[in-house]
Amino acid sequence: MNYHISIIKRFALFVGMASVLVLTFTSCSQQKKEKEQKQGSVTKPVTYSTASIKLINPEYKISLPGELKPFEQVAVYAKVAGFVKQLHVDRGDYVRKGQLLAVLEAPEMEQQYLSDKSTEQKIYNDYVYAKQAYDRLVDASKTTGAVADIELDRAKSAMESAKSAYNASKAGTAHAAQLRQYLRITAPFAGTITARNVSVGALAGTGNNTPLFIMAQDAKLRLTLSLPEKHASSVQEGMTATFTVSSQPGKTFDAKLSRTSGLLDPQDRSLTLEFDVNNPSGELQGGDYAQVMLKLQRNNPTYWVQSKAVLNTKSGTFVLTLNDNEVKRIAVNEGIRMDTLTEVFGNLSPEDNIILKPSEEINEGEIK
Repeated sequence: MNYHISIIKRFALFVGMASVLVLTFTSCSQQKKEKEQKQGSVTKPVTYSTASIKLINPEYKISLPGELKPFEQVAVYAKVAGFVKQLHVDRGDYVRKGQLLAVLEAPEMEQQYLSDKSTEQKIYNDYVYAKQAYDRLVDASKTTGAVADIELDRAKSAMESAKSAYNASKAGTAHAAQLRQYLRITAPFAGTITARNVSVGALAGTGNNTPLFIMAQDAKLRLTLSLPEKHASSVQEGMTATFTVSSQPGKTFDAKLSRTSGLLDPQDRSLTLEFDVNNPSGELQGGDYAQVMLKLQRNNPTYWVQSKAVLNTKSGTFVLTLNDNEVKRIAVNEGIRMDTLTEVFGNLSPEDNIILKPSEEINEGEIK
């Protein structure tokens, strides 16, 4: 009996202790949960790394392909029809301005000149006779009643008609003489004969589309290149360039800007630049391709930001500004890239701070 009571007491004690433990554990769990909820209700402030926008006007370099061309190049044609009688030059010959290149022959042209010259002489003699007759009547008219006024007028009219006929005949002879000069083909400028397309005896001139010669001026060359539209406003008068050509490895040449097209090419939206290159020794050749290095600078300062601060999305290109704890998304157009900086154009101000790591998840508005 006593043993049974002892077991009951022990069981009751065990149940009591278990209840205390359960209550203690429940209380601790509740306190921990409340503590976690309290800690979770405190939000850490959002911070973004920013950098000031730069309003600067740096000098920058770009490399573009260009082409060296002869300063002057022309196809030499015969102005009048004739057979090639003499050739005085060949491919590769250097010629001076006005030097005789070839002589054509056209017998009918020579006969026409002689005919016109003869006619001119006859009409000149008629003019001289009419003038002498008029002068004599003028002298005779000094005696009162010796010459009727109508006779004097008739002689004057005949003289003036003869003079007009002589002037017309003289012009005709000059025309024939000029055509004779076209039989002599001369160099329009100093340069090199790059092609000879005819031989002695060939028919040249009107109706023949083949030039007798092609010649080019190689003592001076033109370096031309196409500058993309976004760099067009950075061109300065008298700017210099350096260039290399594949035929002269390891050598660098200098050139100075001589002229521009003034307008953008509507086909590729580029500005054509032209540099004059002196080449007295013939070291460079017209037709070479060149790699040109330009130093450019804007006319006025522009805005620049860190390249990583530019946000490119499907809806456009943006930068995010953070001023007075407020985020704004500003649409921009990209300009030049230089090292770690990118030129941008948009509704910006020199006081703006730019978020360096923008993302589409960053919302506009005040940061809380």
